[in-house]
Amino acid sequence: MFKRFVVIASVLLAGVLAAAAQELADPSLKLSLPGLTGYAPPTSDQPLAGGFGGQVTLAAKLVAEAPDVSRGMVWRVFKPEPGPDGKLPLVAQAQGGTSAFTLEPGSYLVHAAFGRAGATKRISVDGAGQTETFILEAGGLKLDAVLSGGKPIPPGKLRFSIYEAAEDPDGDRALIIPDVSPNTVVRLNAGTYHVVSHYGSVNAVIRADIRVEAGRLTEATVEHRAAQLTLKLVREPNGEGIADTQWSILTGSGDLVRENVGAFASMVLAEGDYTAIARNRERNYEHDFTVVAGQNGDVEVLTTKDLIEIPAEGADADVID
Repeated sequence: MFKRFVVIASVLLAGVLAAAAQELADPSLKLSLPGLTGYAPPTSDQPLAGGFGGQVTLAAKLVAEAPDVSRGMVWRVFKPEPGPDGKLPLVAQAQGGTSAFTLEPGSYLVHAAFGRAGATKRISVDGAGQTETFILEAGGLKLDAVLSGGKPIPPGKLRFSIYEAAEDPDGDRALIIPDVSPNTVVRLNAGTYHVVSHYGSVNAVIRADIRVEAGRLTEATVEHRAAQLTLKLVREPNGEGIADTQWSILTGSGDLVRENVGAFASMVLAEGDYTAIARNRERNYEHDFTVVAGQNGDVEVLTTKDLIEIPAEGADADVID
């Protein structure tokens, strides 16, 4: 299937990413910690960043020459040895930008998360004040899609999924984040990602590998060659759709792509040839049509023209002498 995408990389300040990507700060999201197999929640209700010991200040930068990230960070401090449950005990956590913790002397694992970007570092606390700076090597990705000729697509009909670029032995890719709305800034570690764009919920799908640069916002726009159509069963041209109609939409090769029930069957289809089969009051109607990219409209199936004559059960459709 034809596809086109445009990628624009622009200089990205840490504050821009933090302000534009708060949608990933939801603590209910399950966070994948690089290098960590799991962690145990704290058992105390008391504040964790406090007490007696050495003060550790944690800061993060997108790249070495960038300013500190001022907000949007999630810091988690773990003991380095797994507990009885096999998970790393969580010692302290904080959200925001640069954060300070008072920790007992010893060794710790610190995970810094910025959206879906993150880094893990082992630190040693000796009782004296110290600052640890994490270089995240992270950037942002903002996705959008258009129709042929640059026509906009309604945002409510457009979603993206972001996968790792590498395939496993079975040819599958690990899903990083699903159901991304258009023009949402997603924070990611620098690298190449496999992006899948869905226009509607049927077969208008575009795939592209897109590289995220550290310290930059990458804006990628893909082009869908598809159209939104409304199918209706009518008694005459431009007539009203007949209620309680069952619809089956087949590709030119006979593969089923969509089923629906109602007077109007509205859907987005990739460009190509299709057959619509409408069933109403135990009668079947069949109509071939072609989807042209960017040309939305109606497809009418006429009861006076598209009726399929089905032989009665037990009758021979073909008689061979």
